Amino acid sequence: MEIIVANSGGFCRGVKRAVDTAMSIDPENTYIFGEIIHNPEVVQKITERGIVTVGRLDDVPQGATLIIRSHGVGKAIYEECARRNIKVVDCTCEFVRRTQKIISEQYASGKTIVIVGEKTHPEVIGLNGWCDNTAFIFSSPEEDFSILPQKECVIVAQTTYSKENFEKIIKILNDTRGKTVEVFQTICYTTIGRQNEASELAKKCDAMLVIGGLNSSNTNKLYDICAKHCKNVFRLGSAADLKYKTIKGYKKVGIVTGASTPNAQTQEVLMEMETEAKATMEEVVANMDNQQKFRKGQLITATISSADDTGVAVLLPNTKKEVMLDKNEVDCEVYNKDEFNAKTGEEIELMVVAVSPRVVLSQKLIKQVKEEEAMIAEIQAGKEFEVVCSGSNKGGLTAQLGSYMIFVPAREIRSGFVKELEKYVGKKLRLRMLEIKNERRKEIIASQRVIIEEEKAAKEAAKAAKEAEFFASIKVDDVVEGKVERVTSFGAFVSVNGFDCLAHVSDLSWTGVKAVTDVLEIGKKYEFKVLKIDEEAKKVSIGYKQLQPQPWELAADKYAEGDVIHGKVVRIVPFGAFVEVEKGIDGLVHVSQISHEFLENPTTVLTIGQEIDAKILKLDCEERKMTLSIKALEPKPENVERKSKAQKAEDGEGKEKTRKAKAAKPVDEVTEWSESDNGGASIADLLNLK
Repeated sequence: MEIIVANSGGFCRGVKRAVDTAMSIDPENTYIFGEIIHNPEVVQKITERGIVTVGRLDDVPQGATLIIRSHGVGKAIYEECARRNIKVVDCTCEFVRRTQKIISEQYASGKTIVIVGEKTHPEVIGLNGWCDNTAFIFSSPEEDFSILPQKECVIVAQTTYSKENFEKIIKILNDTRGKTVEVFQTICYTTIGRQNEASELAKKCDAMLVIGGLNSSNTNKLYDICAKHCKNVFRLGSAADLKYKTIKGYKKVGIVTGASTPNAQTQEVLMEMETEAKATMEEVVANMDNQQKFRKGQLITATISSADDTGVAVLLPNTKKEVMLDKNEVDCEVYNKDEFNAKTGEEIELMVVAVSPRVVLSQKLIKQVKEEEAMIAEIQAGKEFEVVCSGSNKGGLTAQLGSYMIFVPAREIRSGFVKELEKYVGKKLRLRMLEIKNERRKEIIASQRVIIEEEKAAKEAAKAAKEAEFFASIKVDDVVEGKVERVTSFGAFVSVNGFDCLAHVSDLSWTGVKAVTDVLEIGKKYEFKVLKIDEEAKKVSIGYKQLQPQPWELAADKYAEGDVIHGKVVRIVPFGAFVEVEKGIDGLVHVSQISHEFLENPTTVLTIGQEIDAKILKLDCEERKMTLSIKALEPKPENVERKSKAQKAEDGEGKEKTRKAKAAKPVDEVTEWSESDNGGASIADLLNLK
């Protein structure tokens, strides 16, 4: 019987953390809210430590310590614990906590919450507690989804829910509700990995054993998945549930375990199978005919009868036939016949090398064959092995591993089509066995592709886990430390806890920069402020300037009203000119403060780029305003009229009107005249004119 154990068995990270906490915490006055995991043996061990499992918060006395298991609880539990001074040791799984956060935020924005999962599962009950228990909960694709209101819905899933069923439900909702549905993928990536591996293993095994607590939701889902692809699936709560007689007839048996199943429990099942198999084999051997026939490759125990210079004579088991073991086939550095003559009557283990025309034995080959058998057993169990490709044909690559011929089909070399097979000849291949095609001829079919894809999947899963952990730990306005990894024309990519964040060039300095490297140096660490988080797009924007003082914040310490500054004209408008005092601080010289003479337009005196000195008339740092005067630094000329052309024209027109009015009056009404009032005309002239 070949036994294949799934690689992704045993406690997941969240469960392990909860169990380790319960096994190490001071048990005095300590309680657990619900079973720590769905595994009776583990729960019993924790209970024996003196920790009490409760189903209601009312059963926890004030001031006690309460462990929140990985399933999590509703928001009200935390509030009640705070009110009653109960110390909380929170072991909520990070993926469950992320789902709680999504529900809380989306519910606060007014959206309808839909949870896909088992209605009575503690995780689902806890999730519902983050939206005031208003969520719509669906357990299978067959339920009635028309009960959902027409407002926008947000869909999340129980972290251990079936990926296949979740996708079916999402399709139904997308088909019926369209864009009013927003989906969050909250199934734990380790759960997805277990389910995928269980599916693949069940497809190639004659029977499957699913080990885990009988009330474990994720283990029961593994059972359902296996049952879809394998007719013979057996559910085991522990090794005590194993009935070896029901599986001994199957050639290939797969074993998968749930997230709440400790590795020790799996080992107990394997040991029980080994014990039962050995007992069965001994029973078979006892009933065999003692007059057995020898076969090539068989290991036998013979009895030493004598030795000479050619080798050792041995008696074959259950016969009176004597066969010579050639001295070259004896497993020793130097052959000594006297040593073997001294061992007459002792037993020696030998291998049958040939049976026709005579029985040929060897002791040397036993060690080699046993090492090879052990190696093949490990390879059959899924261990990776390496060979050097020795040839190729139309179907794939060939190699040799000991006495076994290895064949790698073209489709199993790597992902995608491989056109030039010959380029692999002479190169090392990393392989995993798919099957032994012919045990008698020792032919193994192997794959390099599965290793490459597994490593890629593991890398992506690790990346996803790291990203999920990162986004769960960061929020807008956080101050974080990051290392500048690379720069572009538009900004710098900064590693914050291993995640690439973008510091845009516009967020590096309050005064603007031409190049990122004017502010940041590649390879150095700086503090940044988190500006924007887009978890769906996997983007985080950070800023450097937001943690630096703005120029105007320092202006009060540098400048005061009455100070004289030196600056450069950077912009001219009809009402004045803006002068750059320093990067980030501009002052305004009003048109009336440029010159003692009236100016129609500032451009008649000033040009952009011109450097000037000016006096600060007014400084308001809070409003970020500075009023400047150029003319305040210049002496005021005597008898200078500051009038515009329009004003001067208006004054001239007024004088002319006055002159005409006076000229029109009778002479006796003229009481005062001056030549200047009449363009130099005398009184006599005026009289003559009249």
